[in-house]
Amino acid sequence: MENKIYQLYLSLCKKYGQSREFWKEWCQKEKSDEEREKIALGAILTQRTNWKNVELVFKKLNKEKALSIKKINQIGKQDINLLEDLVQPSGFYRQKAKRLLIFCEFIIKNYGTLGKFFRQKPETCRRQLLEIPGIGPETADSILLYAGDKPIFVIDEYTRRFVKKHNISTDFSYNYLQELFQKSLPKNVKIYQDFHAMIVLEGKGTDWNLVSKI
Repeated sequence: MENKIYQLYLSLCKKYGQSREFWKEWCQKEKSDEEREKIALGAILTQRTNWKNVELVFKKLNKEKALSIKKINQIGKQDINLLEDLVQPSGFYRQKAKRLLIFCEFIIKNYGTLGKFFRQKPETCRRQLLEIPGIGPETADSILLYAGDKPIFVIDEYTRRFVKKHNISTDFSYNYLQELFQKSLPKNVKIYQDFHAMIVLEGKGTDWNLVSKI
């Protein structure tokens, strides 16, 4: 089974080649501090919506010169209604504005920057993220894998469908599948990033309007 998972990874590499669309940014080897923050914020915003709506939020934030953890923290503290308006295109805007503010406050208050937060051990980062209201395993691991370049495999609905389609397992629990994928693949951040990205692409096909479960 472990070999089967790796063979499926190789098969998807032949099919998709280089990651495309927004995955190019998420899977690139070298990321600036600004890009890492954008990915982390995007992982929260994409909950229960599609990526096109998140891009609309990014445009509004860019217009306000607020696409950063520091600026969102400032706006949220000064005017939560403004922050809600800025994230409105992503849906569930009151919840997401609150989640973004709590996340940004946590980073600023405890570490100053996202980069300093990521200097900790992966398990420490993960535990702290999971303590933030509204951030579950999928979102936390997406932040760690793509923004922090931590070797943690993300399990989402697309991964579960992939597992079912290829008869990899009948146990679809998060922890079990995460452990199964991690022990079946080389412990390599790029492989984890590319494989998960390609699983999502495989699940969505060419329809980028499908809801993201990250």
